[in-house]
Amino acid sequence: MLKEFKEFITGGNVIEFAVAVIMAGAIGGVVKGFVDNIVMPVVGYFTGGTDFADKKIILTEAIKDAEGKITTAENAIMWGSWVNTIVNLIIVGLVMFLIVKAYNKSKKKVEEAPAAPAGPTQEELLAQIRDLLKK
Repeated sequence: MLKEFKEFITGGNVIEFAVAVIMAGAIGGVVKGFVDNIVMPVVGYFTGGTDFADKKIILTEAIKDAEGKITTAENAIMWGSWVNTIVNLIIVGLVMFLIVKAYNKSKKKVEEAPAAPAGPTQEELLAQIRDLLKK
């Protein structure tokens, strides 16, 4: 069982999958930084300086005690954060599309194998057998 596990772990597919997961995490960080630091400020500029991350609908206000310490946190729908997530999804989808498109373009085209020469049909084989039996 240990030998089978070693073969499984050192197999090419598992290692390639592990690399893909690590790369996906790194690319996710890069895309999140791109969205948060480049795209959303541009979107905010065109929407009059709006920062979507702070947009929310407050359902209940936070409750503070006499000292100003929050005893009950506010309850809010953070729709601006959701907008950021949607933009992030669109950008990740676009990046993945471009990566797959470039990968598919760079792959060597597999030449089609030449068609096998057509053999005799069933009728021709039966005719040959008949002729051999006549001899």
